[in-house]
Amino acid sequence: MSLMEHNLVRPVTAVAWTSNSSTCPKDFNLISITEDGSSANFTRSFAIKSGYYLCYSKDLTGGMIVSDLQVISEKDSIPHGYCYIAEHLEAKTSVSKKKRVCVRVVPVGSVDTAVLDVKLTSKSKMMLQHYTCVGDIHGYVLWCRKGHFSNPMPQAKPRSLSLDIRQLSLEQPPAPLPLRPSNPPPPLPHSRLSQRRCSLSVKDNLDKPADSSFQGITALDGVPFILHPNYDIQANGTTLQLNTQLNNIRIKSLRDIENEYSYTFTVEESAAKRTRPAIQTGEASLAQ
Repeated sequence: MSLMEHNLVRPVTAVAWTSNSSTCPKDFNLISITEDGSSANFTRSFAIKSGYYLCYSKDLTGGMIVSDLQVISEKDSIPHGYCYIAEHLEAKTSVSKKKRVCVRVVPVGSVDTAVLDVKLTSKSKMMLQHYTCVGDIHGYVLWCRKGHFSNPMPQAKPRSLSLDIRQLSLEQPPAPLPLRPSNPPPPLPHSRLSQRRCSLSVKDNLDKPADSSFQGITALDGVPFILHPNYDIQANGTTLQLNTQLNNIRIKSLRDIENEYSYTFTVEESAAKRTRPAIQTGEASLAQ
């Protein structure tokens, strides 16, 4: 089974015209011979020997692939989404515009199928199996093969191990523990220090070096950590006061709240029932 049947072939990423192998860009494959053994040199006319060749690339570094290939005449408008292939020619050399090759280039991750190969045959009845005829151009027939393609995943570069890492072994003995003082200073009385500060002081003393070097002395050495009397719960009995205040809190029921904040609106009700005094007009006084 071929590589194409295994979907291991890379897609075509670009198609171009070139004068010869010297002008052919890097990573491009020049089609110099057709499938039926003829020269694939596209000559402009019978009198001119110099011509140009068709070439294609499969370099995926640009992230673009060719999804379709068409041949159009000079009277046809270029289809939407297509572009003419590039020209890498020598000076004073041009490509005939009677028939032109255009391609559709899309991002590599946007489609599942693409153009996998490009071939040429001379104008004969030769058929290429599994290939699609794109069209005839300047005495040749352009063929392409489409199908699913494989996108090779980038491989991570192996990292070189240093000499020190290679010499490491799991059977090596563990590193010796740092020296600890045999007689650490006793902690201060518990009544003057909190439990947290006492544990921190012991830990700090153990972490100091065994020798009385200057590096083991800090600015807080010898300064006791003592709480202010206002915040010492055990000293001023704050806990007892808090418990007494919590016990005096009375939870009111809905009826107690309504009785305490009840309002009968009697003043408003009497004001609403009060009648306005009648005002006598001037005509009624003259009639009397």
